[in-house]
Amino acid sequence: MSGLIAAVAGVVFWSQAHAADEDFDLSLDTVPQLDPVEIATGWYVRGDIGYGADMGIGGYAYRTFDGGRYATHGGSANLSGRVNVGLGLGYAFTDMLRADVTVSRIAAAFEGRGDCDSSFPGDCVRQVTADLTGYSALANGYVDLGTIMGFTPYVGAGAGYTHATWDGVKSRNLCGDTGCAGSSAESHAGSSGWRFTYALMAGVAYDLRKDLKLDIGYRYLHVDGGRMYGWDATNSSAGAWGVQGRYDDLEAHEIRVGLRFFF
Repeated sequence: MSGLIAAVAGVVFWSQAHAADEDFDLSLDTVPQLDPVEIATGWYVRGDIGYGADMGIGGYAYRTFDGGRYATHGGSANLSGRVNVGLGLGYAFTDMLRADVTVSRIAAAFEGRGDCDSSFPGDCVRQVTADLTGYSALANGYVDLGTIMGFTPYVGAGAGYTHATWDGVKSRNLCGDTGCAGSSAESHAGSSGWRFTYALMAGVAYDLRKDLKLDIGYRYLHVDGGRMYGWDATNSSAGAWGVQGRYDDLEAHEIRVGLRFFF
């Protein structure tokens, strides 16, 4: 009888131990697997190439120095646009709102015409030529207007400053198509400085890839005026001082093509 009881007790003990082993038998198959999560940062970099298809200057004024007296003249002027480039860093807050900080280079050729001083004939025209180079740093905000078949139209605005530099400033007095008698071309020291700038943008972006967009757009750029150049050596030696030429606000209508790469 005692042997039967011992056998039954052994079977019960073995069953309980086996069940406990099964409860703690964990394998890789029983551990839940977590799928990787892709996190979008919203940060992007951009690069642009643009052309000032239409550039203008609000006005141009200069002084002449004749017999110790100054005279102020208003002249006509035009700007010829050149290719410009830009770089930027931005962040997309939502599918509709984003912002970036950009640095871009603008360049143009200037030609101005006005009256000569009274010592030259009445048909004399004073011509001034110069090169303009500017570096604009702007903070910009955009509204993306929805995506259809990979195309996303947008509008935007920005503000900042442009460091404008005038270089290669030369003047000459023209009587007809040639220089006036007793006159020669003169060189001037160009001025430079920071000018308040604002911009208005519109365009469309196209999804080349999930993280890469082609951006084709228009930008209106407005740069405040200021000093342009000083006196040439001849007038300086005769006693002229201060600024000789000033320019009013500059405007540029640019066509721009660029890429935006999202991290």
